[in-house]
Amino acid sequence: MAYPVPGTREPFLATRRQDTWWVVPLVMATAFIAFIAYASWAAFQPVEYSRFGPYISPFFSPDLTRFVPGLGWSPALLILWIPAGFRLTCYYGRKAYYRSLTMSPPACAVGKGQRDYKGERALPWVLNNIHRYFLYLVTIFVIFHWIHLLDAFRFDDGIGMGLGTLVVSADTVFLSLYVFSCHSLRHMVGGKIDCYSCAAAGVTRHKLWTGISILNDRHNVYFWCSLFTVGFADVYVRMCAMGVWHDVRFF
Repeated sequence: MAYPVPGTREPFLATRRQDTWWVVPLVMATAFIAFIAYASWAAFQPVEYSRFGPYISPFFSPDLTRFVPGLGWSPALLILWIPAGFRLTCYYGRKAYYRSLTMSPPACAVGKGQRDYKGERALPWVLNNIHRYFLYLVTIFVIFHWIHLLDAFRFDDGIGMGLGTLVVSADTVFLSLYVFSCHSLRHMVGGKIDCYSCAAAGVTRHKLWTGISILNDRHNVYFWCSLFTVGFADVYVRMCAMGVWHDVRFF
């Protein structure tokens, strides 16, 4: 939809738009704040609530405290900065929190006041340029998630499946889709190549680039689905460990 005047230089929130443009930024801001508040709270909770049966909370794995004897910190405090950094520097994530949290601008053709855009050349926005390094680190998390998914089928009495297995599966699948639809990964695989047939492993790289491009079309969907499922996986394990919820065993 086209709007008559690009309003980014207009007074804050001034616009000629007549639609409910504010709904999406408001919903995004609410989701971001709720998730950040919950994750911050969960990171300081007793580690005993991070496991139930074959399930482990994604907020507490991998447990790096095992490599630092005597460290009394929660395992979550040592690792959550990695997925948080990946999401905050994500190309889609930037758009989402620029509009919903910093409101610069809050939407197309909506005024943002007299704030000048100076690019991502100074703190804190310059940190967005290290997104690919967070990609390297978060890929390790994906491997751990798949290991924990396999573990979620191994109960004390043998192989089985419970509702928690499905919760862990959803978290693992959507995290994988989110990470492997990354813009930076797409560029690393197929960027700077003018001729695939001339490049080393060009055919394979073109197939990978095509596959990642297909996933990349839904990168925003995977961003939100993975944010919800990773948070719910922690809630589910925590509630079962506390005895509030009871896991349903299918077989």
